[in-house]
Parts: sequence; C-alpha cells; structure tokens
Amino acid sequence: MMEEEEFEFAEDLEAILHLTPEVQQAIEQVFPSQDPLDRADFNAVEYINTLFPTEQALEEAQVAIQQLFGKIKDIKDKAEKSEQMVKEITRDIKQLDHAKRHLTTSITTLNHLHMLAGGVDSLEAMTRKRQYGEVANLLQGVVNVLEHFYKYMGITQIRQLSERVKAAQSELGTQILADFDEAFPSQGSKRPGGPSNVLRDACLVANVLDPRIKQEIIKKFIRQHLSEYLVLFQENQDAAWLDKIDRRYAWIKRQLVDYEEKYGRMFPEEWCMTERIAVEFCHISRVELAKVMRTRAREIEVKLLLFAIQRTTNFEGLLAKRFTGGTLTDKRPESPLEPTNPFLEDDPGEDVSYPELPKKPKPADNPFHGIISKCFEPHLYVYIESQDKNLGELINRFVADFRAQGPPKAGTEEGGAVLPSCADLFVYYKKCMVQCSQLSTGEPMIALTTIFQKFLREYAWKILSGNLPKSTSNSGGLTISSLLKEKEAPEAAKFTVDELCLICSILSTAEYCLATTQQLEEKLKEKVDKLLVERINLTGEMDTFSTVISNSIQLLVQDLDAACDPALTAMSKMPWQSVEHVGDQSPYVTSIIMHIKQNVPIIRDNLASTRKYFTQFCIKFTNAFIPKFINHLFRCKPVSMVGAEQLLLDTHSLKTVLLDLPSIGSQVLRKAPASYTKIVVKGMTRAEMILKVVMAPHEPPVVFVDNYIKLLADGNPETFQKILDMKGLKRSEQSSMLELFRQRLPTPPSGADGPSLSFSTPTPEQESSRIRKLEKLIKKRL
Repeated sequence: MMEEEEFEFAEDLEAILHLTPEVQQAIEQVFPSQDPLDRADFNAVEYINTLFPTEQALEEAQVAIQQLFGKIKDIKDKAEKSEQMVKEITRDIKQLDHAKRHLTTSITTLNHLHMLAGGVDSLEAMTRKRQYGEVANLLQGVVNVLEHFYKYMGITQIRQLSERVKAAQSELGTQILADFDEAFPSQGSKRPGGPSNVLRDACLVANVLDPRIKQEIIKKFIRQHLSEYLVLFQENQDAAWLDKIDRRYAWIKRQLVDYEEKYGRMFPEEWCMTERIAVEFCHISRVELAKVMRTRAREIEVKLLLFAIQRTTNFEGLLAKRFTGGTLTDKRPESPLEPTNPFLEDDPGEDVSYPELPKKPKPADNPFHGIISKCFEPHLYVYIESQDKNLGELINRFVADFRAQGPPKAGTEEGGAVLPSCADLFVYYKKCMVQCSQLSTGEPMIALTTIFQKFLREYAWKILSGNLPKSTSNSGGLTISSLLKEKEAPEAAKFTVDELCLICSILSTAEYCLATTQQLEEKLKEKVDKLLVERINLTGEMDTFSTVISNSIQLLVQDLDAACDPALTAMSKMPWQSVEHVGDQSPYVTSIIMHIKQNVPIIRDNLASTRKYFTQFCIKFTNAFIPKFINHLFRCKPVSMVGAEQLLLDTHSLKTVLLDLPSIGSQVLRKAPASYTKIVVKGMTRAEMILKVVMAPHEPPVVFVDNYIKLLADGNPETFQKILDMKGLKRSEQSSMLELFRQRLPTPPSGADGPSLSFSTPTPEQESSRIRKLEKLIKKRL
C-alpha cells in the first residue's frame, strides 16, 4: 500500500516538474549550463549509479565524510582557544585604559586645584589693590574652575578654597559699591567731569558677581543722575505745570546727551544705561505729573490737556525711534488696530478747527506707548465734557445753517442729496474717536460712545425728523372738515417739488447715517478693550434712523395717495347706471395718472442713489392705493352693464400705469421688481374680477353665485352684498341671494374656524367698511 502511494506521489511530482520543450529551450538559452543536474532528462538513479558504481565506492565516500567531520571539529576547537586568548589580551588592555583614564583625571584635578589655589591667592591680592581689570578676567576663570570641585566639597581644603572665593566676591561687591558711592555721592555739588577707568573695570567685575550688585550700581547711578530733575520740577515749581511740560522733555534730552559724552564708555553696552535713564525718567514723570494734576485738577482745561498729551505722545514716539524697549518690565500687550475703513481715513484737505492730536506711532510698534501719557487717563473726563459741549454747539450750528440756507432746491445738485451736515458730524466723530483711542481704550471710550449716541439721536430729531414737511392730508385718520368738504372733492394740498426733494434728501441722509453708524459701531468695538466690547451698542440709534426713513417714505406715499383721493371720490359719484357707451378712459383716471407722472419721476430721480427705498415707496403706494380704489369701486352703485365695462376699461388703464410706475416718465426703461409686479397684478386682478362679476347676469341665481365664488374666492357675505348693491338689486332679491350664497359656500375642513373660505383675516374692504359706517353716522349727526 505504501509503495503504491509513493509511486503515485512520484508520478505527480514528475508531472508538476515537467516543462514543455519550448520553456526548457528558453531556460537553456538564458542560463546555459553543462551540469548534469540542469539537464531536462536528468535521472537521479542513473546519476547516483554513475558516481557510485559499486558498494566499495560507497564505503570510500563514508570514510571521506568522517575525515571531513574530524577536520571541522579541529578547526572549531582552535577557534575557541583563539577566542579565549583574545579575551585575556583585551582584559589587560581594558585595565590599562582604566588606569590611564584615572591618571589623566587625577592630573587634571591636581592641575585645577593648583590653578584654583593660585587664582584665589591672586584674586585676594588684586582685590586689595583694586586691580579690577585683571580681577574681571581672573574671577570668571576661578569660578569656572571651582565648578569642577563641587563634588569634592566634603574635602576640607576644597571647602576652604570655596569659602575664600565667596568671601572675595562679597568683598569685591562691597568695595565696588563703595567706589561708586564715592565717585557719585548722593548729595554733592557736582559730579566728576569724565569717566573713570577704575569704575569701567569695576562694571566688568560686576557682570561676574551677584546680579544684585549690578542692579544696585545701576539704581544708584540713575537716581543720582536724575536727582536734579526732581528738584527742578517739584510740585510747587512753576515748571511742573502742564503748560511747561516741554521743559521736562528738553531737560532729559540734554541729560542723555551729557551722559553719552561723559559716561557712555564707562558702562558696558549691554547694560543699556541710556535707555534705563530714559525709562526711569518716564516713570518719575508719570508719578509727578499725576500728583500735580490731582492737586490742580480744577485748572485743567481741554486745550491744555490736549497740549500736554500731544507733547507727551511725541516724546514717547521719539523714545521708540531711539531705543528698543528691552529694559521695560511693564509693556502693554494690547493695542488699537490700524484703521481700515474709509470712514476713518485721514483727509489732508480737511480744514477743521477742532482740537486734535497728531498721529502717533502705533502702540503695537511703540513699546513706550503710555509709559507717561497713562497719567492723563483719569482726567480725560475734561476731554469728554468738552466733546459733549462741542457736539452740542455743532448740532445747533447745523440747525441754524439749515434755517438760514433753507431746504435743498429742486433741479440743483443738493436736491435729494445727503445733507452736508451729516458728513461734518461723522468727520468730527472720527477725530474724537481716534483721539480718545490714542489716550485710552478703557472707560473713556465708553463715555465717548455715550456722547456719540446722544448726538446721533439729536441729529435724527432736530435735523432730519424736525425738518420733514408737515403733511396737510390725513389719509390715515378722519376729520370733521374733511367730511364737510367731501361733496365738493377739492384738490388736496400737495407737497411742492422742493418739499419732495427735501423729503428725499432727508431719506438719503438717514440712510447714510444708518450705514455709517453701523461702521462707527464696528470701529468703536475694534478700538475699545476686549472686555468692554459688549458695552458698545448703537442699535437704538440705527433704529432711530430707520424710523426716519420709514416716515419719509410714508410722507411720500401719503402725498401721492392724497392727491388721488379727489379723483377716486369723483369716480364714486359718477352716474354709472346712465352710461350709454364705452369710450376712452374716464377723466378721473386721467387725473390719477397726471398726479403719478408729476410725483414719481421727481421721487425716482432724487432717490437714484437709494434705489431700494424708491422700490419700497412704489410698493407702499400700491398697497395703499389699490385697496382704496377697490373700496371706491364698491361705492359706484348702481352700475349698468355699459358702466361696468367702462369701469373695467378704467381699471385696466390704471393697472397698466401701476405696472409701469417704477419707470414712468424715464428715458431708461427698467423692468419693475418681481415683488412689486406681483402686488399690482394680484390687487388689480381682484378689481377686474369684481367688475366681471357685476357684469354677469344674476339669473339664474345659482350660476351667478357659483361664478362669484369661482372668480373672487371670497366667502365674506359683506363683499357679496356690495356686489349686489353695485348691480342695483332690491333688498328682497338680495336676501334670497345672500341665503343662496351661504348655502353654496364650500364646507370648511374639520377643525377650521368660521364657515367661509380660507380667507379668515379681514380684507382691506372689510376694514374700510367699518370706517364708512362711522362716516355715515357722523354725517347724519351733522
């Protein structure tokens, strides 16, 4: 069984290893070989029989193999012996290396010890002789050498040397401070005339000593150097007041020049002594100025305060150009952003007489920003109060100028344009904001914002709303005189062309103020401290200007709407039942179109820069006119078939005019906005449907009622009764019609409120019917 399996395995293996003649030929071409093992017809049995033809040959091979194993074992034994020999040799070499390293360390340590001992002796001798030049170099070397012996401090001799070094350092510090006290006494008549080489070398030694020695030298020298300043500008001196503030800065400039000439080479350059003197001067000046301003606070005037701030900020800018600010310890991390809005751009052509500050280097680039001028911040209320007064005078001047010059005239460049006073107001706001942000970005900015808000509201009330023409019409209300004159239907008093231009000009100005106030709010938030940003809010002022815009548009709408009232009243009083034939448009339509053509082009031309508000005017007028027109249609009763056809023609004419309203009288044809067109089409189509229902026969009643519901989709019985009144039906006929109308109304869906169609909100006709009822009641009583 096993033999069969082996035979099958051999056959399978041979089948796997068998290659096609083409493949075998390709292999032989790529890898030519004479080895029998590489032959395609290689036979292992034949190959073994060839090598070992007899049993003796096999035994000889076994002997040769045994000899080979013996030689390999000998080689392995010799290799192990060689390895052991190498280990013994390297062990000796490592011992020699360790000995050499220890010897080198010992020699180096002894050498350092010799250097340390000799250096300490020399250091003590040079200290006694004040040979600071040699001490400076030697002391640093001794300190460096002593660092190598920190781990040997347990040895008595080493510890003693370390204590001698510390004692020498202490003696040097005390000795150098005494030398500086002697050279620069706190109270003396005059300082030496030139630098001292001994003190210069002493400064080099101080660099190696405890940093407190260096700080003490600097402190004493600066204090002595600025002692004269404290005497000259004491609080009780005349030169200490703000009007003499230039003398302070002139004095320090002279002192710095004097220092550079006499002592510039005495102190190391990295000590930055010139900058340190200037910084200490700034700190002293800030304290002294704050003290004198607290004492004489009542004498501070805004011009004097701005003068002092101007000179101080100029000096701080000069320091930024001269020094890097590396010695400062109280740098201010936050700073106002650079203005990017055109509203805040400088205009070199402006000639404004208001007090202003010159441009300063940006605080981000000036590490000295506020180092002195910060003392003025508690007194900025003087500046804020001054701006309050100036802005009040400015508003009063605007009012007086407007009264003197009068409103903008039609046909001039001023007609419909932004009022010049508006730009003047925001230019002044810009100057105030820039000035205040240079002085402080804290509470003074909040106080200034409050002042801005106050006068933005005053400008809106006194200059804009206060100068709007008074409307003589009262389309939104009811007066006895209007009822008495209704029969006569006189021409309503209209605004003049100049008054229309004034309204448009005020509207444009209010829009400019609205946009600029929003920009002002953004800039104030950029200028103020981050913690105070939430307190900057000009939304109320922007709403005020929005109200002015709405009131201006409403005035324009009321004026044109009132001008059309007589024509609509004439329409409702015409005998439509006796009209015999349909002709051209009626005279009342011509009158309405005439008023539209008179007003709309003027308004459009004067609102050319604010196109969206002209569109609002058109929409509001249409929303007011169309319901009123439909209301007057219902008053036309009774109406004959021919009369209804004439009214339908008139309605179509008005619809055409209203659709063309935005571009009427313009040489440039512009398509009306889709929102406006939709309002006109919807409203005037309803008027046309009303007239078509009136024109329809009322017999049979069911067809008439269904046609009404289909055309008007109005489930209000009052509207249906108005249609019946226009048709001239008797009350008895109307009653049956109304009952039929209620029966034919579609059934409302479950849960719906009311029995009518989907029109649940009162229509303009319903609202106007209530007003008419009140009018009738008053007329009866009159």
